[in-house]
Amino acid sequence: MPTFGVQGLDVSGHQPSVDWQQQWNMGARFAYVKASEGNYFTNDYFNSQYQGSRNVGMIRGAYHFAVPNWSSGADQARFFVQNGGGWSADGYTMPPVLDFEFNPYEGRTINGFYFGNTCYNMSPGQLQSWVMDFGNTMLSLTGRLPVIYTNTSWWNQCLTNPSGFGDYPLWIAAYPSSATNNAGPVPTASWSSYSIWQYSSTGPFAGDSNVWDGDYASLQRFARAGSGVDEAFSREYQASSTWLGNAWGPIACGLVNNGCYQIYQGGSIQWSPASGAHSVRDGAIRGTYQRTGSENGPLGYPVVGPEICGLKGGGCYQMFQGGAIIWTGTGIQISPAGPIRDRYAAMGFENGVLGYPTSGQVCGYVASGCVQTFQGGDIYWSPSSGAYAVTAGAIRASFQRLGSENGQTGYPVSNEVCGLKNGGCYQFFQGGSMIWSSTTGAHFSPFGSIRYVWATQNFENGWLGYPYTDEYCSSSGECRQDFQGGSLIWTPTTGVNVYRR
Repeated sequence: MPTFGVQGLDVSGHQPSVDWQQQWNMGARFAYVKASEGNYFTNDYFNSQYQGSRNVGMIRGAYHFAVPNWSSGADQARFFVQNGGGWSADGYTMPPVLDFEFNPYEGRTINGFYFGNTCYNMSPGQLQSWVMDFGNTMLSLTGRLPVIYTNTSWWNQCLTNPSGFGDYPLWIAAYPSSATNNAGPVPTASWSSYSIWQYSSTGPFAGDSNVWDGDYASLQRFARAGSGVDEAFSREYQASSTWLGNAWGPIACGLVNNGCYQIYQGGSIQWSPASGAHSVRDGAIRGTYQRTGSENGPLGYPVVGPEICGLKGGGCYQMFQGGAIIWTGTGIQISPAGPIRDRYAAMGFENGVLGYPTSGQVCGYVASGCVQTFQGGDIYWSPSSGAYAVTAGAIRASFQRLGSENGQTGYPVSNEVCGLKNGGCYQFFQGGSMIWSSTTGAHFSPFGSIRYVWATQNFENGWLGYPYTDEYCSSSGECRQDFQGGSLIWTPTTGVNVYRR
């Protein structure tokens, strides 16, 4: 038994009756229980072993024995989760384990299936891809990458010691021939050390005997959030310590999406498996973040930290999973992730014509639309139109005069485009287009017969030129629009009549 760390054990169906209180009295504080193998086997004793270890106070978890040439990594991950391989940040559930080792059925054919050689008749690249497929599926299903259980010689032989697996905690199997505190070498391309060492298959504990490489507090944190969370908090603190100051408490976990946080004099650090660890400085941005519900609200966890300043006009911002909080000396607003923010980005954020947001994103408009107002205009979005800006100026003024999205224009379906004849501009809307020139102003050309005839005359480039009125209709049903070169008049009986000036 190594003289360091925290002792534990792992069991399977080969240990149908475990005296868990005895194991606890011997010093075991954590346990892993085999849940499944391939996609064809589950441990009949899993529930009693899993609950029995927990009943005496152990932190416990589940492991899956992989048979990679049987089915895909994703398939076996789903089978594992369906049969006990889940995880929650309750503080007493260890992360799930992928038992990936030599083929115990080497050279055998069972029920017509040939299990292959010790590497399952798979190439190193195929085995590496299989592990990634399993791991990514487990992450999506549980919020945790699995621990990889293996032994160095088999991993190096069959997977050729690849890099890229360092985010997976390592459980190494190595049985020294004499008492030692040294597990021997680990697969060095991905790991510099192990998290758990299985040092014996013959005692002192039931099943296999293991040791956690750390103290009990770190084992608890590992159960809640993973072995890398302390390192992630440490790195972020080192980058932000000058303003964070001293911690006001320990790292606390159990937040939404398996997150953790720590409070400091000058702010906080928040972490989740998907976002990493990032700091949020006390001030206007953090205040707004807290008012929206922090990580429980629409912004989720920070994805950069702390806030970044030095924007145009002295502005600052911080990015979160659900968008950005943007601050200027005149106010603070949220720019939620989604099509309106995407349009804002395409137009250069605060450096573009729109400048900074002056309102939040407001939804519930006609046809399920949303709007956000900026210094230089508005961005409108609806499911049928997409997101487009109506920038400050004559076209926007006419759009608003006609009732904005509630009027005959509907929502914009393009941004404003300039460079027409004599410096004119236009913008398309669901109901037609708004046309502007310096001599005529901005007027709406709705889809219909009058616009069709204007189009046949080459729009503003033809003899009619730009419109200098909107299309307007009388109570008798006659409609008319006046242009620089004449008028187009429509009646139900005659259609469109053309009049030159």
